[in-house]
Amino acid sequence: MATAFSLPTALPEFILAVGILVLVLLGAFRGERSVWLVTEIAVALLGVALVVLLAGHGGTNVTFYGSFTDDPFSRFMKALALFGSLVTLLLSVEFMRREKIAGFEFPILILLSTLGMMVLISASDLIALYLGFEMMSLALYVVAAYHRDNTRATEAGLKYFVLGALSSGMLLYGLSLVYGFAGTVSFAGVANAVKDHSSIGVIFGLVFVLTGLAFKISAVPFHMWTPDVYEGAPTPVAAFFASAPKMAAMAVLVRVVITAFPGVAGEWRQIIIFVSIASMALGSFAAIGQTNFKRLMAYSSIGHMGFALVGLAAGTPDGVHGVVIYMAIYLVMTLGTFAAILSMQRDGRYIEDIADLAGLARTNGPMAFFLGAMMFSLAGIPPLGGFFAKFYVFAAAIEANLFALAVIGVLCSVVAAFYYLRIVKIMYFDEPVPAFDQPGLAVRIVLALSTALVIFYSIVPGPLTSAAMAAAKSLF
Repeated sequence: MATAFSLPTALPEFILAVGILVLVLLGAFRGERSVWLVTEIAVALLGVALVVLLAGHGGTNVTFYGSFTDDPFSRFMKALALFGSLVTLLLSVEFMRREKIAGFEFPILILLSTLGMMVLISASDLIALYLGFEMMSLALYVVAAYHRDNTRATEAGLKYFVLGALSSGMLLYGLSLVYGFAGTVSFAGVANAVKDHSSIGVIFGLVFVLTGLAFKISAVPFHMWTPDVYEGAPTPVAAFFASAPKMAAMAVLVRVVITAFPGVAGEWRQIIIFVSIASMALGSFAAIGQTNFKRLMAYSSIGHMGFALVGLAAGTPDGVHGVVIYMAIYLVMTLGTFAAILSMQRDGRYIEDIADLAGLARTNGPMAFFLGAMMFSLAGIPPLGGFFAKFYVFAAAIEANLFALAVIGVLCSVVAAFYYLRIVKIMYFDEPVPAFDQPGLAVRIVLALSTALVIFYSIVPGPLTSAAMAAAKSLF
């Protein structure tokens, strides 16, 4: 039953929204003196929102006249987005202080973007989808160019803004086409309208909607912004781009195709399969020649989004279950790897070249072990978490008789393993270069915890797997 407004259903969003308003006033009145206070309160707000979300009542609740859905799927994906934003803020503190670019605006922008993500994940009509999408994106445009005095960061922000505006326009055009031909904005209404027959207008609308969402997960052929933005933006910003927004965009992509377009599954499956194969192939081959670690992670994220889409292409509860688990494990691996990149500093200066990891095993054994575990997991080598992430999506594709897609995915995994294992080889077998400075406590904790999670997932997979299955089934 859809209600006009139910506070418990949207309580985490309400906490963030009120908190943002308070922090804006605090920053405006106290200026630069409030930087660290605002950051601490922002971290606390994300933590409280996460606790409230996880402690909330179960089942499915719909509010705002049917435009906002709180179900197991939205709660799971929101938890991932909140976790990604929270860890990003913690990782950013030392970096911002050392680079002398700390400002009270940064945590507020992260909160604003996170609020947009949560609205996007719970959206169950076309208007709520677009509102959440824009709220998330507008803050991301500013965050990408946050380091105003750095030419690379400004260029990254401009590229992301121009291409983002294009994708936003395509998404809006697609949504208007879908509304025009279906006669309703609700996902359930669209599903009913295209249940028996799909007009060419709906198919065109679907293509434009998928284009706008594919841009946000940086899937091929809408990936062109990713390497430049990851390399040019400050490292904590790149970590944010690689984590939380990907959770929200993938969540809404899954929700749209499964709940609004089940009647045209054959049409959207073709698009998803093409995008998946192209992303896996480009992510696997383009990263081989990279020397900058952040740029390599950009191509890695493109490839991983391709692997996640293998599960969505299946269009089954098992397929969505695979996508949800994949995104959770990908989030942990990405945050751990970016924590390692933030540990790469020498004489107080941050460095990003892969060659600077040479001989790390002899100069900083624990960091080499942690980063090595991340690389093995990203490559999908058992018994680490990354192997199970790929196993679930490939198994779902095989069950849906998408044998060619699964085979291509396995072959791309083999190619991608080369550049991950090359980093391990550089750390353990190359002649050592001067040691890195001692990283901050937050960075070390995130790196160690990420490693523990990817190692111990194979030992205790139950909680994540059962939560992911409940989340997937709630969409069907």
